[in-house]
Amino acid sequence: KQWYQRRVAITAGNLLKEIRESWKHSRIFLGRNKVMALSIGRTMESEYKKDLHKISKGLHGKRGLLFTNEKVEEVKEYFKSHKKLCFARSGSVATETVVLPEGPLDLPHSMEPHLRQLGLPTKLKDGVIVLNQEHTVCTAGQALSTQEAVILKHLGNSMAEFNIELMSHWSDGAFTVLSESGTAMDAADDDFGDEVIEDANEN
Repeated sequence: KQWYQRRVAITAGNLLKEIRESWKHSRIFLGRNKVMALSIGRTMESEYKKDLHKISKGLHGKRGLLFTNEKVEEVKEYFKSHKKLCFARSGSVATETVVLPEGPLDLPHSMEPHLRQLGLPTKLKDGVIVLNQEHTVCTAGQALSTQEAVILKHLGNSMAEFNIELMSHWSDGAFTVLSESGTAMDAADDDFGDEVIEDANEN
C-alpha cells in the first residue's frame, strides 16, 4: 500500500467528487489533520509503521491523505493533469483587474437589489440592470473581499484554479518528498476545522 500526502489548492466540492469517482479503487481522506496525524503516529515511537511520522508532520492546512496501490508515475501524472478553473473565494488573490463599464449588465433584473448590497452602483431602467458609473470589482494582486468574490461569481469569472499537489509519498517504510512545499513542516494554514474525515468511496 502506498500513501500520498496531498495539498488541495482550492476546495471545490463538485470537483473533488469527480476525483473520488475516478479513484474508487483507492481511499482519499480530507478532515481534521490532527486526528489523521494521530492515527498514523506523530513520532517515531508512536508511528504505525517506519517513517510514517514524517507524513504526519506535513499534515497541516488544506492537506489530506491518499491511500492507493496504483503506480507512482500514474498517480503523479493524473494529479498533474487534473486542473480546472473555478470561482475564487474571499481571501484569494485576484489574478486580474476587473473593471465594469458604465451601462447595462447582462444579469436578471431580480438581482438588482442584491448587486447594490454588494456595493455595485446599479439601478433598474426599463427592466434592465444598469451600472451608473464605471466600477472596479477587483485589482490584480490584491486579496478578494467576500463581496468581490460573489460579484465575480455572478459575472461568471473563474479566477481560481483547482488543483491537487502531491507533497510526499510513503511505501513499505520508505518516505519520499515529492514537492519542495512538502519539506515545510510548520503550520501555514488552519486545519480543515470541523469537517468530518471523508472516505473516497462514501457517497
